[in-house]
Amino acid sequence: MSGAERVERVVLAVDLGTGGPKVGFVSLDGTVLWSDLISVSTEYGPNGTAIQDAGLWWEIVREATRRGLTESGVRGEQVAGVSITGQWASTVPVDADGHPVGPCVMWMDTRGAPYSRKAFGGWLAGYRPRALASWLRRNGGVPSPSGDDPVGHMLYLQHGDPQVFAATRWLLEPVDYLSMRFTGRAAASRASMMGTWLTNNRNLDVLDYDDVLVRLTGLDPAKLPPLVPIGSIIGPVAPAVAAELGISPAAQVVTGIPDLHSAAVGSGAVRHGELHITISTTSWISCPMAFKKTDALHQLATVAGLDPTSYLLVNNQDTAGRALQWLRDTVFDDLDYDTLTAVAAGAPAGSNGVIFTPWLKGEHSPVDDRRARGGFHNLSLATTRADLVRAVLEGVAYNSRWLLDCVNRFTPNAGPIRIVGGGARSDLWCQIMADVTGRTCERVADPLNAQLRGAALFAGIGMGELDRDALRDLIPLDGVFEPVAANQAVYDRLFAEFPRLYKSQKGMFGRLNR
Repeated sequence: MSGAERVERVVLAVDLGTGGPKVGFVSLDGTVLWSDLISVSTEYGPNGTAIQDAGLWWEIVREATRRGLTESGVRGEQVAGVSITGQWASTVPVDADGHPVGPCVMWMDTRGAPYSRKAFGGWLAGYRPRALASWLRRNGGVPSPSGDDPVGHMLYLQHGDPQVFAATRWLLEPVDYLSMRFTGRAAASRASMMGTWLTNNRNLDVLDYDDVLVRLTGLDPAKLPPLVPIGSIIGPVAPAVAAELGISPAAQVVTGIPDLHSAAVGSGAVRHGELHITISTTSWISCPMAFKKTDALHQLATVAGLDPTSYLLVNNQDTAGRALQWLRDTVFDDLDYDTLTAVAAGAPAGSNGVIFTPWLKGEHSPVDDRRARGGFHNLSLATTRADLVRAVLEGVAYNSRWLLDCVNRFTPNAGPIRIVGGGARSDLWCQIMADVTGRTCERVADPLNAQLRGAALFAGIGMGELDRDALRDLIPLDGVFEPVAANQAVYDRLFAEFPRLYKSQKGMFGRLNR
């Protein structure tokens, strides 16, 4: 396809984050023509409840699509594809028509913990040894006994909310739910269902759930959505939906993908071993890989990748940009993010010895401890506002370095790291990442929209209109951050204390946060 043809062909992309859907029109050359983010709140309740209204997501997508056509000048007949990305490891119970029969059980909801522990919990790192061995051997990852994943959610609905469960035809990931609203067809892929750890990942030629693992959970397999190949076409937009939205009924809907996958595509780091790091609400470090591998101790594993023949490294730091948001909302509520990071620039590298640990909601990687909590350390009467803000940016970077050390043992790599996400808009934060990790960081242009762009380009590949090998050249950079030697020396000294802070406080976390 020529460059002119790529500009003319447009994908309707949806990035469904925890904070709400971002809806956009993206041309097949990767240009974001229009986008808007509409906030949705999470409702928290007793016993670990965390839910959102999935019906509201669809109402927002419909309204934003119609408005976007008007405001962007994109013609409905230009829309050749639809692609959904976003949050994963949440669960939407729907009826046979794809309409929600209950709220979405969000990825941080822990009400399923008692049922998960009963199904496979035990003394070995929280698991029964045989169950743990079966999962690692057959899939490469394992559901959490903490209940904050799709298996925990499904078990909670099955045993804790039987009325909703009885009305449920399909238990869908959010991206698969929105794809079904567009097409009317229930379909999932290994990628979208990676958070269940129930697919057969031993042999990628076999597209199915693993019967042994499903039996270990005690789940009803009839409610799991049918699997289709990653990157395949689910079908065209349903005629009634196309007419309502004003887009072409010939637009093809590609399989939904987690934000992990769209970030990889949107960063251009799509060849084996090419790293990208995301600074968003959460954070992760990932790269495509050719084989299945697991580091259960540090919560690293490979999951179904960008095509049916490869894998992608998965891990997650629970609090990254969310830590800066917390600081702003609780301490500096009169400042916007640009002003806040400008304040941070007033402190020297190392924040005059102040260390922030960002475990405000526990942690997944490189330690799996939901009871861990954050804090400022080594404060004094001389500590300034600038020290506190910079320490938060540095604390997220320290956690990333801790994770990167584990990633390097998992898959050694010395190349540059592509950096995306809302936090990457800050030059200071990108430079801190480079200095703390000692690695060159290449910032993708418009990093906030990297996942929206990635979803669109992924659709272009699925529709046969783009070549994945050409993606790196389609993704422009707008900054390269080299480590500064003097700053590295400061950060090396402070980082040495960072894992020790967790180890010294682990017992306290367990005692205070039962």
